[in-house]
Amino acid sequence: MDPGANSPQKQDKENLVGISSKGLGVCGWILFSLSLLLMIITFPISIWMCLKIIKEYERAVVFRLGRIQADKARGPGLILVLPCIDVFVKVDLRTITCNIPPQEILTRDSVTTQVDGVVYYRIYSAVSAVANVNDVHQATFLLAQTTLRNVLGTQTLSQILAGREEIAHSIQTLLDDATELWGIRVARVEIKDVRIPVQLQRSMAAEAEATREARARVVAAEGEMNASKSLKSASMVLAESPVALQLRYLQTLTTVATEKNSTIVFPLPMNILEGIGGVSYNNHEKATNRA
Repeated sequence: MDPGANSPQKQDKENLVGISSKGLGVCGWILFSLSLLLMIITFPISIWMCLKIIKEYERAVVFRLGRIQADKARGPGLILVLPCIDVFVKVDLRTITCNIPPQEILTRDSVTTQVDGVVYYRIYSAVSAVANVNDVHQATFLLAQTTLRNVLGTQTLSQILAGREEIAHSIQTLLDDATELWGIRVARVEIKDVRIPVQLQRSMAAEAEATREARARVVAAEGEMNASKSLKSASMVLAESPVALQLRYLQTLTTVATEKNSTIVFPLPMNILEGIGGVSYNNHEKATNRA
């Protein structure tokens, strides 16, 4: 005799999934025989009442005299349900969308915010979903709400705004572990919106604007510093050759005259004037001598 065959852990597991190892008993077999006899007598009328169609995305959990027939649900296709003693429950195996309404949450840094989300889950074990919980969808919905509040209550507002994916993944893990005994598998959890008070929004906007202005001033100061270094290097190069400075001066005048058609008055260097004056004076002396 196996000492672990009737252990409390095994019995609790069997009761948890809704499967009982006991048979129908004498009364159960008598009722089964009477039901089968009734179906045969009323054939073929009874066949339309006993045959049930289960769709591809559905499964049927059959109770016979209050006991689940097998550890696996029936379907898809045709199933036979005996009159008077069999009752079946259809379970939809498709992915279900659960919208979590806005939850008012107090974050770890004492900021009141409203957060809503969506949970995608499906039933992978129809027997567990029927036998272990009264309303599996309502239970999952309420558990998703409480899990969302509990997880976000341990985070600061900045962590909620910056780490939505990590928070959603942690919520999905907690929900998946909690609903495993219900035959639920959580596929995905998403946080849709985080609503914060209007005054806090204004404060955050003012803080962000001040940060951007400070960053712009730093960038402008760095640009001025780089420009001054470049001008210093250029002045050193021009100081080595005075002719280069005059060429640069003339190039600037050409650029200004091209962009705007206007009269430009600019001073001439003294050496050019002295050269022009010297040429005129020498020409005058030559003319005098010839006369």
